[in-house]
Amino acid sequence: MAEHKYHFDVSMSCSGCSGAIERVLSKTDGISKFDVSLDQQTVDVITTNDYDTIYNKIAKTGKKINNGKVVQ
Repeated sequence: MAEHKYHFDVSMSCSGCSGAIERVLSKTDGISKFDVSLDQQTVDVITTNDYDTIYNKIAKTGKKINNGKVVQ
């Protein structure tokens, strides 16, 4: 199955915010790599999952997703 790269701009105010996203992504099957940057307010994910699956996982943490896009 082909891997996709997704980029999200997410409002995170503290390390607890970024930690919540890291925890939910680390428990998600199909993700080969992710990077959560509190400084940049971004989340990058490489996965075989579809965009909506990853979007919903991040949204489930209660953080506001300001923008999201498929990079490849």
